Amino acid sequence: MEGVRNSVAPSDCLVFDVNGETFEVPEIEPSTTLLEFLRTRTRFKSVKLGCGEGGCGACLVLLSKYNPVLKQIESYTVSSCLTLLCSVNGCSVTTSEGLGNSKDGFHPIHQRFAGFHASQCGFCTPGMCMSLFSALANAEKSHCSQASPGYSKLTVSEAEKAITGNLCRCTGYRPIADACKSFAADVDLEDLGINAFWRKGDTKEVNVSKLPAYNPQDHTHPYTEVLKDEYKSTRILNVKKYSWYSPVTIEELRNLLHSGLVENGAKFKLVVGNTGDGYYKETEKYDKFIDLRYIPELLVVKKDNSGIEFGAALPISKVIIYLKEEGKSNLSSGAELVFTRIAEHMEKIASGFIRNSASLGGNLVMAQRKNFPSDIATLLLAVGASVSILTGDKQEKITFEEFLYRPPIDPKDVLLGVLIPSLEPTRIHGSVQSNSRLLFETYRAAPRPLGNALPYLNAAFLADICGDKSGILVSRVQLAFGAYGTKHATRARKVEEYLAGKMLSVRVLDEAVKLVKDAIVSENGTSHPAYRKSLAVSFLFSFLIELCGGSSKDLNDSLLEQAAKSNKDTNTSPIRNPSLLSSAKQVVEYSKDYHPVGEPIPKVGAAIQASGEAVYVDDIPSPPNCLHGALICSTKPLVRVKGISFDSKPKPTGVAAVISAKDIPKGGENIGGTFIFGPEPLFAGDIARFAGDVIAFVVADTQKHANFAAKTAHMDYDTEGLDPPILTVDEAVKNSSFFDVPPHSSPKEVGDFSKGMAEADHKILSAEINLGSQYYFYMETQTALAVPDEDNCMVVYISIQCPEFAHIAIARCLGIPEHNVRIITRRLGGGFGGKILKAMTVATACALAAHKLRRPVRSYLDRKTDMIIAGGRHPMRITYSVGFKSDGKITALHLDILINAGISEDVSPIMPHGIITALKKYNWGALSFDIKLCKTNHSSKSAMRAPGDVQGSFIAEAILERVASVLSMEVDSVGRSSGYMQNIANVEQFNSSSIWHKRGVSRVPIVYQVSLSQIPAKVSILWDGSIVVEVGGIEMGQGLWTKVKQATAYALSLIQCDETEDLVEKVRVVQSDTLSLVQGGMTVGALI
Repeated sequence: MEGVRNSVAPSDCLVFDVNGETFEVPEIEPSTTLLEFLRTRTRFKSVKLGCGEGGCGACLVLLSKYNPVLKQIESYTVSSCLTLLCSVNGCSVTTSEGLGNSKDGFHPIHQRFAGFHASQCGFCTPGMCMSLFSALANAEKSHCSQASPGYSKLTVSEAEKAITGNLCRCTGYRPIADACKSFAADVDLEDLGINAFWRKGDTKEVNVSKLPAYNPQDHTHPYTEVLKDEYKSTRILNVKKYSWYSPVTIEELRNLLHSGLVENGAKFKLVVGNTGDGYYKETEKYDKFIDLRYIPELLVVKKDNSGIEFGAALPISKVIIYLKEEGKSNLSSGAELVFTRIAEHMEKIASGFIRNSASLGGNLVMAQRKNFPSDIATLLLAVGASVSILTGDKQEKITFEEFLYRPPIDPKDVLLGVLIPSLEPTRIHGSVQSNSRLLFETYRAAPRPLGNALPYLNAAFLADICGDKSGILVSRVQLAFGAYGTKHATRARKVEEYLAGKMLSVRVLDEAVKLVKDAIVSENGTSHPAYRKSLAVSFLFSFLIELCGGSSKDLNDSLLEQAAKSNKDTNTSPIRNPSLLSSAKQVVEYSKDYHPVGEPIPKVGAAIQASGEAVYVDDIPSPPNCLHGALICSTKPLVRVKGISFDSKPKPTGVAAVISAKDIPKGGENIGGTFIFGPEPLFAGDIARFAGDVIAFVVADTQKHANFAAKTAHMDYDTEGLDPPILTVDEAVKNSSFFDVPPHSSPKEVGDFSKGMAEADHKILSAEINLGSQYYFYMETQTALAVPDEDNCMVVYISIQCPEFAHIAIARCLGIPEHNVRIITRRLGGGFGGKILKAMTVATACALAAHKLRRPVRSYLDRKTDMIIAGGRHPMRITYSVGFKSDGKITALHLDILINAGISEDVSPIMPHGIITALKKYNWGALSFDIKLCKTNHSSKSAMRAPGDVQGSFIAEAILERVASVLSMEVDSVGRSSGYMQNIANVEQFNSSSIWHKRGVSRVPIVYQVSLSQIPAKVSILWDGSIVVEVGGIEMGQGLWTKVKQATAYALSLIQCDETEDLVEKVRVVQSDTLSLVQGGMTVGALI
């Protein structure tokens, strides 16, 4: 940890605060991120590396800095995984530990997250807490009226939106949102879900009194002591030894770009927020970094009659604020509309903590130079914006469209500013006509409506219209579309030309739609091209209907009138006021028979998870002389690997060794994992069987250097004498490449299929369903730490669901007795089945390297490598034939299922049983099937959240929906009992009265087989009466330790040890240790 100082640091030293501690860093690699520094050189570990792209929020911190212009402190969240350390000079950083902790007392945010059961694995929880804290702190600065005691100025909607950029993979967002909403001024506590604070029937006053106390004066102030010294907080880091330069004028920037510092082939990078690294993974090393955040011209906001000009280095979040303010104050209705709509759309770009760092100019330069699918580019194209650019010694102003379609700008060219014009309806004889209107609307369709996801298509439409008794005249229109599979956003010129001067009618609208279909053409390889085209059509249709305004006197066609009325009544704008969580009620009946089992007490460790004190494998401090490893994987399937070299420039630094199969000790085996169906090799050997097969394990002095070495490793491949790889299930069938299914895993057929088909009135023959794979996306990637111990022993800390099997695999790989291996697992940052065999690969590689080098070795996989080796859910192709009666009763079903199992069995032999068990929730009459496990040259597919059950349930529902479609019946009437008929009646009533908007309702029953396992446990009662419990199961967020505490308290209460409530507090559940409690089994399925 860097030294804490009391005196003023030298002017050439990087200085900042973290949770009130001041750090001065005399030397640092300029590409070092804030996350890397916090995790490796401080004691603060609440910031987690989840995605490394700024897309998950696990690494969030609150950054506070002094604004010398406004003379005030600004605080906002940033992704520490993207924020360069040098950019926080003179700033104060607050992490979740800084809000509160177990020693000094938890913050109300931590307490409420725990009490509302808003934390499972807990890996993402500190980031969630920081998002909420930032929202609370900034709300107190607003001009809203003071809230009631115990509440903040946040509204329920704002509280929900506070965490929209944070990903959670196990808890579910409702309890998290409930914890956030409990702070809102307008919350109705009765609407919140199950919690540990109050019980059903308690009065509102009781509910409020039981919530952890919140006082804005005490609980919304980040650490800002360092910022009170204006000199220290405004110092500019401009140090040659860092290779970090901070010009303060355009002239200084120009001189720097054309000086010897960046000549002679030196690579330099212009930076503001560095968020582009989240999208474009750069492996090249830069010689110089030039920080643009201190040039006033790049931070300016100028307003005049022509419009509003923004400096290119302004964060997107500030641009949004300025646009909203300008929209409210602008007297021109057209400009007000444009500014407001652009601001509303920009709030859907990325997430709040990315917009706080990402610059307006950076987004546009990525769109121009690298074809980034920018929403902002589409918006600016539609309104006819212009830009100013620094090119060599001159500044030029050009239209944004000209800028966008220029050849990629030179790295030494700098975007200086963007002008958004003040627009108004067309003037006739110098004045705006009373019946003229300017309309502007934006649209966006993305996997997640509230940002943090790239769009399938975005659009922005500007129209100048004139309405009279004869109808709606389109004077001019500008239609921009983007992100649909082209290099840049485009204007639909032919559609614009056609609509200009036309009166709106069905014929005009129909022709415009046809022209849009021709205009929106995606490049080859674009996903979902038909869907993107349909989005463009629907967006244009919606806009043209909106032009009509819903008033019959302005329309010349009854169909358009109905469409406009429907559009107005349903209020379904694609951008404004997107719905957040739907309302719900949770009712759980508790039995007192086994008290305290089943009581909704806070999950064990939830508060320390929220504060960031909970220790995961990568949080364990590195032992002395520790090395870091990264997997080198094959990039091709079924190839001979002739060698590995590191030919990149610059060459990897800090590499200590490259471990491969030849390094396995005498007596050891090439085993990377083992399971009930057999072992899997650690290394590929001479032949890599699939893309992702581990060829070697490179070990270096830091994880960053190891990752760089692995990414830049060059493999020399050869395919001579090898058969072509088997990549599809069809190729597997052709080559008879299958795995056997053990008899005990083979499901039983039901009835006589031929007889059932003979009884059918209707038949569907050889229909096909294709199911793809799915990645786990546990927030914590595969990780392990191996530490050599005395007497040829090895201690390995692993994030794994089955330590017992890792224990066996490591002992066999190293060729040592199992009693020389000790596996320790405290908790997982998410598992979902993905931390069974694949976790063993990383752990065994670390153990082998530590054994050979006689030094501790650890590894934390980057997200891309984790995705490559993970395997994921089983893809499959299903061909089915089904017979059914006219009344919907199904008489027979036959399934031919080809499962792509990958290169090895893993857990694949259990898949047929899971699929058929899920299918048997319905009565199919007769059920027959032929299921084949196809061996292909892909990574082996593994268990993933109800393996087989998910696919079986999907297959069943797809078949029922197809049958219902053939019979024109409600799917709920096919093969199952009728129910929820009132809901169906309500939907039918709505649909009969709505032409353009439709509703639907469905229900999906689930049958899941719960299996019971005999897992060992050990209960120890200490001298002071406190109790320690060890169990074979692994705590991975499901609350296992909580249930163990309750069950222990119940069991001990039966022998009258003490009061039950006191017993729960006396019990402590400790981590899994394979030498302390042997044969712990697996934590999978229903082991909760």
